[in-house]
Amino acid sequence: MDSVDYVNNYPISIIPSTIIPFFRSGLAMGWFSLGTLTGLAFLFYAGHTMNYFYTLFHPPLCGDEGETRCIEPLIAPSSSFQWPLLQLRVYAGVREHSMALVHTFRHFDVGKEFEKEVTFDLPKQTRANGTLMAKVILLPADFNEEKPSMARWYVEDTVSLSQWKAPAVESFNLMGEEKKAGEKKSTERPVTHIKSVLPIRFCDQAVAFAVKNIPIEFRHMIQTQQVKGGSHKYLPLMRIEHLSMRTKHLNQVKPSNDTTTVLVSYSPSSIGKMRLFISTEVSLNNLLQLHLTEDDLDEVKGIFVDTNPLLLSLTILVSALHLCFDFLAFKNDISFWRNKKSMEGLSTKTLIWRAVSSTIVFFYLMEHKTSMLVLVPSGLTVLIEYWKVGKALKVSFSFRGGFQLGAQSQEEVETDSIDSQAMYYLTALLIPLCLGGAVYSLLYMPHRSWKSWILETAANGVYAFGFLFMLPQLFVNYKLKSVAHLPWRAFMYKAFNTFIDDLFAFIITMPTAHRVACFRDDIVFLVYLYQRWLYPVDKSRVNEYGEDFVEEEKPLEKTSEEKKKD
Repeated sequence: MDSVDYVNNYPISIIPSTIIPFFRSGLAMGWFSLGTLTGLAFLFYAGHTMNYFYTLFHPPLCGDEGETRCIEPLIAPSSSFQWPLLQLRVYAGVREHSMALVHTFRHFDVGKEFEKEVTFDLPKQTRANGTLMAKVILLPADFNEEKPSMARWYVEDTVSLSQWKAPAVESFNLMGEEKKAGEKKSTERPVTHIKSVLPIRFCDQAVAFAVKNIPIEFRHMIQTQQVKGGSHKYLPLMRIEHLSMRTKHLNQVKPSNDTTTVLVSYSPSSIGKMRLFISTEVSLNNLLQLHLTEDDLDEVKGIFVDTNPLLLSLTILVSALHLCFDFLAFKNDISFWRNKKSMEGLSTKTLIWRAVSSTIVFFYLMEHKTSMLVLVPSGLTVLIEYWKVGKALKVSFSFRGGFQLGAQSQEEVETDSIDSQAMYYLTALLIPLCLGGAVYSLLYMPHRSWKSWILETAANGVYAFGFLFMLPQLFVNYKLKSVAHLPWRAFMYKAFNTFIDDLFAFIITMPTAHRVACFRDDIVFLVYLYQRWLYPVDKSRVNEYGEDFVEEEKPLEKTSEEKKKD
């Protein structure tokens, strides 16, 4: 065969004989299972995330890759790392082009953080449900003219200090203020709120960028000025950080308010941190186009702004791990219950309680306007729990007979008897506790409405005493001396996520009771682990996936001498 035939024919003939058997053996050994692919996807995402963060904090600079066309900073620190003193002016007004000077920070060091409360006058238009703009201008320290445009150079940024938002609903004592309840009707009409924080950031890394490789986050900020010799240098990178202006900083403007206090917060920022915050702001603005609310995005802002950078990096990786475990738990849970034909060893009443409690928690979170990051998973949990109840009760539907329940086997009747025994003692314990908590809350705690009291009482009962409803399953395990009937794969993935939820409990805003419930699940998980150690799984018993772990004994081959005797 000549070289041309070898090149044209050999690869085609070798592909089926090598790659196809490779994929077949991979499928047989489980290399390409959904769990394996999910793990590989997580590793790829983790690697991509680390590379992304490294690129953010280490952009290509002048001289990298042989680039000679560079642009240097106009303002840079001295050899002793001391920045020249500058001047910062703060303006405010209804319109961007007609603002009045509010405060001037003279001779301030851009390398040092500072905070100062500044009083802003509220124009009549702003008090009449109007707007208020703010502008910050960075100037040379020796500039004394009124108009910033007359300075050798200046950098400015503008932001809207006002935001329309529905006023918060006031709470009151339902028993002691019955007459006022009708007067305190909440209004959905948005009114003007003023952001009480004005965060200003300055890039304190004076580096020379390669002209062709200026970071995309800075391209809209870069302003150049020609200097002696004909070269161009870029002006200081200064901006108002929108990510640090959160919903909790909003103050309602009332017609009687003539002034408002705004905290001007200044701090230097590294290139990487400024790029990260700019790209995050762009992403959040894009999410607004998908009809997410400001409150939903505010939780994401808090993760970036109020979290230590090291903890933030850990949170991003842990979030991916949490998503991976969520997916695997969901897959294995659905697989278990889809193939489940008998409720032997499983507490039906615990399943019903989970469905009811998940519903209560969902409406409670809605009442408190919890972030969608928490609300959406809670809603999906409700749907899945009711589907499990339908499988457990063997609910069937037909147009002629309607809804019908399936018959129980002898093993299921025995399990149900143990389940009912455990539930009897729990009911006697829970009813006084829940009633006592409800009465105390009604008499001494303020609420927005009677609906709010009902939801909060029910939710607090779920959070405070809900873990007791997990005890019937533990009691069933104890009576049967077995845990083989539990969906352990799905359970282990969920258990890992309970520890991850402990981390998020400190980062994402949620009701205190919901935060405590995250730690409560850890205790239940440890009890289940103890039972798994106490009652070893019978390896000869087929698990929920139709697998057993007992190797068949092969007959011993006879030796040559034994064969001769035969």
